[in-house]
Amino acid sequence: MRRSRAGRTLTALALVGATAVAGVLGARWVADRLASPTCVFSAAGEEVTLTPEQAANAATIAGVAVQRGLPSRAATIALATAIQESKLRNLPYGDADSQGLFQQRPSQGWGSVEEIRDPVYASHAFYDVLVEVEGWEDGVVTEVAQEVQRSAFPDAYADHETEGRVLASVLTGQEGTGTALGCRLDPARGDGDPAAIADKAARQLGVTGTPGEGTVTFELGDAATAWTVATWAVSHAASEDVTLVRVDGREWRRDHDPLRLVESPEPVGATTVVVATG
Repeated sequence: MRRSRAGRTLTALALVGATAVAGVLGARWVADRLASPTCVFSAAGEEVTLTPEQAANAATIAGVAVQRGLPSRAATIALATAIQESKLRNLPYGDADSQGLFQQRPSQGWGSVEEIRDPVYASHAFYDVLVEVEGWEDGVVTEVAQEVQRSAFPDAYADHETEGRVLASVLTGQEGTGTALGCRLDPARGDGDPAAIADKAARQLGVTGTPGEGTVTFELGDAATAWTVATWAVSHAASEDVTLVRVDGREWRRDHDPLRLVESPEPVGATTVVVATG
């Protein structure tokens, strides 16, 4: 009888323990599933967390700089400016007639409202003015940004220089600096459109992709451009229903450990990027 009671007691304790463990694991699973969609950029010991919308806009701004052959510093200045002006959101409003990512004003010659609300146009417009600023390549970020923007708060850009530098490092292909990017997203809404992704990449990055059955493959000229395309694809994954990005032996998966790139079971080379949808 004592042995029977002891056995029942041990069994009960084991069940309680198993239930507790399951409860902890279940709570973690629920927390992960309910967590807000998030993109995390890391470089040089610093980390920036953005929403998928902000991440996509940041990738577009940086991608236009790469397309134009501008150095990472140009993207740093542009990103710091857009963080201050709009928090990397494509706003349909602002002070006076200001609009968009950079809060550019139609009345000040930046373009029409429709043009300014196009992130690619707005980014080009910013860089058009930036490259005319004397000494922009090595000038103080907040002073250079002010020369472009003519803001009523000229010192505010300095508050976002570190964020701009982290984002630029990740999004302009400086993988060798220990950069990292991951996006935890909601499940894909549909199958995605490889041809549309290729067209979007061509417009924003100036690269050519080959659409296939559920994939887009990019063959690039160098590793830095490949990493630019890969991080751009991860940053735009929410809107384009991207589920997988492979580059240089690593991959990002929407459905598994999405806040980091991991070793790929089907690696591609350092200058190849494969983007899968659906």
